[in-house]
Amino acid sequence: MIREVFMPALSSTMTEGKIVSWVKSAGDKVEKGETVVVVESDKADMDVESFYEGYLAIIIVPAGEVATVGAAIALVAETEAEIAEAQKQGAGATAASAPAPATAASAPVAATASPGLQQNVSRQNGRSVVSPRARKLAKEFKVDLNSIKGSGPNGRIVAEDVEAAAGKAQPAPVQQPVTVPATPAPAAAAPVAAAAAKFAPAPAPAIALSGQRVPMNALQNAVVRNMEASLSVPCFRVGYTITTDNLDKLYKQIKSKGVTMTAMLAKAVAVTLQKHPLLNACYVESGIQHRADINVAVAVAMDGGGLITPVLQNADRLDIYSLSRTWKDLVDRARAKQLKPDEYSTGTFTLSNLGMFGVDKFDAILPPNQGSILAIGSSRPQVVANEEGLMGVKRQMQVNITCDHRIIYGADAASFLQDLAKLIETNPQSLTL
Repeated sequence: MIREVFMPALSSTMTEGKIVSWVKSAGDKVEKGETVVVVESDKADMDVESFYEGYLAIIIVPAGEVATVGAAIALVAETEAEIAEAQKQGAGATAASAPAPATAASAPVAATASPGLQQNVSRQNGRSVVSPRARKLAKEFKVDLNSIKGSGPNGRIVAEDVEAAAGKAQPAPVQQPVTVPATPAPAAAAPVAAAAAKFAPAPAPAIALSGQRVPMNALQNAVVRNMEASLSVPCFRVGYTITTDNLDKLYKQIKSKGVTMTAMLAKAVAVTLQKHPLLNACYVESGIQHRADINVAVAVAMDGGGLITPVLQNADRLDIYSLSRTWKDLVDRARAKQLKPDEYSTGTFTLSNLGMFGVDKFDAILPPNQGSILAIGSSRPQVVANEEGLMGVKRQMQVNITCDHRIIYGADAASFLQDLAKLIETNPQSLTL
């Protein structure tokens, strides 16, 4: 029997996927539950596993190309004798064609988020099992993956393994006193360049995009769809000025313990939402959907374009130290495109912080299926007057909340901001309890 491997729907918003890499090659034996291909969805890289044993007869959609959900991307033959027949059937197929010939049965596939996907053996048919991030780094550093022993689950090669191998392959030269010639010899610069390549990011390509049309990646297309849906929601915005002197002082005291400002702000928002559950709710056709949990999503810019919102689940219940560790892990895996769907799609309230860029204030667009998003500007010294008219300097930041006016009104948003400011200004120590 010849079965079809099709592009799976890896998220509720996914309409197409990009083939990142094929773990198996045409002609390879495929075991049940074995990863055959890595697919880029609109949010993360996912490993696709086969439910059937057989032989990967033909790859219809090669690495780097895009296929619509449900389209055939490969054919699996049950026996070696059927490989030739499967190759004939798949020869004229394209990623956009209807799912498979009538003689081909659909082969279910399982998809799970990286990491922890290729966890059966470290090498399969002579090839290394490698995370998508590690494969990218290996290409960048020109490291032979076959020479690496993986340190990940069940021997999987991860990014750290490649970086370690790159360090061994390209050691930094020992610095010794040298006489610099008037015209430096090209060969003398090579070790330095190799060492720099290990630690510095790959040089950006020359900017020559004027007049060119650059296609969007899957994540950027997902952002487009979400923003278009969001702009159909009737929203309003409310701004507030918050003095951060006490929060900044606390941050300096606990920063060395791994606490991040993002975690502190998320915790402050989550605690305040306990008193204002309406700001944590969302509009649905039948009314107002109140949430049982307070899950604070935080916008993160992605390399290559687009953004994703990792979610700090139950942020009001976690201590600030656990919250900070969780946030660091989420960001690392988000930028490696290894988040699980429930780690970026379960937010009930969103933070967007541009303060680190020196932005004074801005408005944020409401995400789908949420009632509120808070835009946070930078904290900076300001000259202010007290009730007696005396001048002084305080650190202040501007925040702006965007709300769905179908369920939340101006007084609701203002009351939430007032309580958030009170917590940050007068009792930030409570965030550590």
